[in-house]
Amino acid sequence: MLVLLFILFGGLAIGCAVNVVAQRNPLYCAISLIGVFVSLASLYLMLAAPFIAAVQIIVYAGAIMVLVVFVIMLLNVEQDERRQIRVGFLVPAAVVLAGLLIGEVAFFLWSVSPNPTLPPSDIGLTSSIGTNLFTTYLLPFEITSILLLMAIVGAMTLAHRTGVLTPNARVIPGAQVLAASEIDPSSSHEFPTTLATGSTTEAARILEISSPRTPDRE
Repeated sequence: MLVLLFILFGGLAIGCAVNVVAQRNPLYCAISLIGVFVSLASLYLMLAAPFIAAVQIIVYAGAIMVLVVFVIMLLNVEQDERRQIRVGFLVPAAVVLAGLLIGEVAFFLWSVSPNPTLPPSDIGLTSSIGTNLFTTYLLPFEITSILLLMAIVGAMTLAHRTGVLTPNARVIPGAQVLAASEIDPSSSHEFPTTLATGSTTEAARILEISSPRTPDRE
């Protein structure tokens, strides 16, 4: 029974991982990645590691994937456009590396045999992880928390930076309802015009006005 469950969850993890790479829609990729995390948590649970399985669900399939989906929806990324591969050796290199990885996994499955005579271990249990985390690995744990705090402060500092754009810059992100006079004071358009543009040049072309001039560099 355990072998069948292991094959089921292992195959589900591999299938979801392949779907992450094969999907063109980023939201579907994120959902498939959640399937990978849930399958790995099930495998951890079968290996008598309930704490690691719970962390896999709470941290990765919960908090991190919520953040990823939030960023995808915030950027309004619908579907990635197919682009021509500029470096021709990427596909053969990927095939070779995938073959090496599959061969390595097959070698381990063929050479390593389970030993049922080993005594039971407490590795992966909540008590053993908590004891080691706050005794042996206390210093790395505190350093990690300090690094996360520094990352948060740095992100807030970058988000509040001002003066990045020049006074003559015009940025129109996404769909905006703007008057032509806001972009070009000399324009004859008086009524707001709905724009669905991704750059200032495209907005200027739709409004039939001259592109904003960029200041001369010294």
